[in-house]
Amino acid sequence: MSRLKSTDRPSADRPYDLVLFGATGFVGELTAEYLAAHAPEGLRWAVAARDEHRLRALRERLPGGSEVGLLRADVTDPASIRALAEHARVVASTVGPYGRYGEELVAACADTGADYLDLCGEPEFVDLMYVRHDARARETGARLVHACGFDSVPHDLGAYFTVCRLPEGVPLTVDGYVTAEAAFSGGTFASVLEQFARPRQMAAAARDRARHEPRLMGRRATAPAGAPRFAREVGAWALPLPTIDPQIVRRSARALGRYGPDFRYRHYAAVRHLPVALGGVAAVGAVAAAAQVPQARRWLSDRLKPGEGPSAEKRARSWFRVRFVGEGGGRRVLTEVSGGDPGYGETAKMFAEGALCLALDDLPATAGQVTTAQAMGDALIDRLQAAGIGFRVAATL
Repeated sequence: MSRLKSTDRPSADRPYDLVLFGATGFVGELTAEYLAAHAPEGLRWAVAARDEHRLRALRERLPGGSEVGLLRADVTDPASIRALAEHARVVASTVGPYGRYGEELVAACADTGADYLDLCGEPEFVDLMYVRHDARARETGARLVHACGFDSVPHDLGAYFTVCRLPEGVPLTVDGYVTAEAAFSGGTFASVLEQFARPRQMAAAARDRARHEPRLMGRRATAPAGAPRFAREVGAWALPLPTIDPQIVRRSARALGRYGPDFRYRHYAAVRHLPVALGGVAAVGAVAAAAQVPQARRWLSDRLKPGEGPSAEKRARSWFRVRFVGEGGGRRVLTEVSGGDPGYGETAKMFAEGALCLALDDLPATAGQVTTAQAMGDALIDRLQAAGIGFRVAATL
């Protein structure tokens, strides 16, 4: 395959402020449409993927598409991925499963000093990227931001938003309760299957990361799984969610002193009716067990392929709400983050606004593998509120 090719664009330090890689995929197209509608005038941005014909067709559909750059890059062509990183100040990638397709781009961004963000909810990949590329990114000043969609923006920024409503310098606890009505994307389902199929490798990557992470001196931040229970604060059954979200929240708490000397976060699905809760647990267990068998895993992956997703009508009916109960220093608050379709529309919005935030906003000086709260914090919350995602204090308990 040929290497990356770009349209003729005026160049400064790098030709583009922002490049969206994987723009012809399902979430990629939604993100490109959002950027076309909301990017400020003068932003130098481009769409990138391996199929140039699909890229050109996408650009023709975008409002003002003639001003959008076009880059061809393929994960099987390392030279094109390196060139992609060299062309951009910020690279936003939707190309997953990341454990299979993502490392070349992370490495290129870390080495060239380009900021990188993705939609990855795969703990093994995030841990491996920390071990392999965090040190180099710190040297070059690159910010590597994983989980910049529904995993884990509402939870990471929601916990941060809650902490900022509690007293400083005291032990704090936050519990997050997720409720949603939505469908999986093919890419998300592929990532989930990949994760379920590799429990030993995932545990090994987590141990390796723990050996490389600096010790937290004089403070503590934990994210225990918790136990199933009825949570009176939100009037629902609380089931521990085995997602990457609590790990991300814990890393934000380790990085930011505002979380206090002793911080604990627990992450739950909130389900109103016990039979539904039990059915959900059984379904997740069945998929996890099936993912261990190659033939069953292939059958499941054929049910919903990457690049596929629900209709616009179904997305319009989808929604999410995450409620947080925070406590410390004699104060207790209930906060809420809410929005529309979490798997597609709002993920594209969070992802695009995160990329714009990295490219345009005055942010704290960070480098290496960082979380959304650590790298963008209040600036990204402001952007998301302006874009229609709710952050509010619901009650003082």
